[in-house]
Amino acid sequence: MMGQDDPRKCSANRLVKLKLASPVYRRSQVPRGTLILNPYASKLLTKSDMGLILRYGLMIIDCSWNRAETVFSARTSEGRKLPILLAANPINYARAGMLSSVEALAAALYIIGFRKEAQGILSIYKWGPHFLELNQDPLDSYAEVLDEEQLKKTMTEFFPFIIEKS
Repeated sequence: MMGQDDPRKCSANRLVKLKLASPVYRRSQVPRGTLILNPYASKLLTKSDMGLILRYGLMIIDCSWNRAETVFSARTSEGRKLPILLAANPINYARAGMLSSVEALAAALYIIGFRKEAQGILSIYKWGPHFLELNQDPLDSYAEVLDEEQLKKTMTEFFPFIIEKS
């Protein structure tokens, strides 16, 4: 919880308020082995990460997208990044990869096989279920893939123009 966004619009705050997530304020509070979602990580999250997540946990770092590069710069090799998805939140609607914390958490849960839990988390926002509608086909395909190379090919099928730019 970096506290960089408007608290009324912060999706992580709502997750904590509804006891769907536990807040962490210092790096020393992160349990060893926890898989951290990191948009700058070198590895993609795949279904094969389920065992790691079940054993050690999953963490999202809630920060402003305006400061994300700075927040994550020291952690670029850690964690996993999500495959390309479109945001459904009102601030970054339809922007590739600009997910809110709740969207990122739900996407990770969906990909590793916890679809009902992902739906439940997204239901806390009016726009939440639209995230699944907007990304249904890519999410279903990502959830079937076990290795990173196949996941990269799958992303290219759904988002060829985005892949070309990067």
